[in-house]
Amino acid sequence: MSSTDALINAAYENRDFIELAYHFVPVGIVVTENRVIRDCNQTFADMFGYPRETLRDQTFAILYPSQEEFTNIRNRGVESLRQSNMYWDERVMMRKGGDLFWCRVRGHSFTPEDPLMRAVWSFADLSGTRPYQQLTRREREVFSLMSEGMTSKEIAIVLKMSNRTVEVHRAKLLKKFGASNTAALFQSLGTISGDHVTNAGHQFSKR
Repeated sequence: MSSTDALINAAYENRDFIELAYHFVPVGIVVTENRVIRDCNQTFADMFGYPRETLRDQTFAILYPSQEEFTNIRNRGVESLRQSNMYWDERVMMRKGGDLFWCRVRGHSFTPEDPLMRAVWSFADLSGTRPYQQLTRREREVFSLMSEGMTSKEIAIVLKMSNRTVEVHRAKLLKKFGASNTAALFQSLGTISGDHVTNAGHQFSKR
């Protein structure tokens, strides 16, 4: 009997399904401390192409396409987690080997007063419905913030660029994907509509 079979049998015999659910839930689960991976389930490790033991105690930076994106995304969702302990977005991440792919990320903080100190996150691989298209770093960042329902002015504040520069990136995205407006752009990239446009609990802060 394999170790997996033994784990499954023991869980059903003892009616203790916590470990079984953690390892085999069909989304990646990761527990973090100040943006350092303290543990993750096997689904998360497989999603990114690393052994679990390699990811433990690694900074999340190794899973982002660039150091700039890792730095810039830090404060995304912090205010929402602090106020309601709810946050989610969709972002581009990087597998071992450099392949980029879209993820849907949800977060829950154990320390809302300092949301990133201790938290748990889920990661869903969107590759099946949204194949990655070649985008620049700024295009990825602008699109990701657009998908949260932010205006060009709000995006400019978050990314510390001019409103005009954001509009230029937005225009390039529309042209690159042959879209006439933002809704058509989301559709061309496979994004879902409706409740996704502004996640529940998200509030933009200019601080």
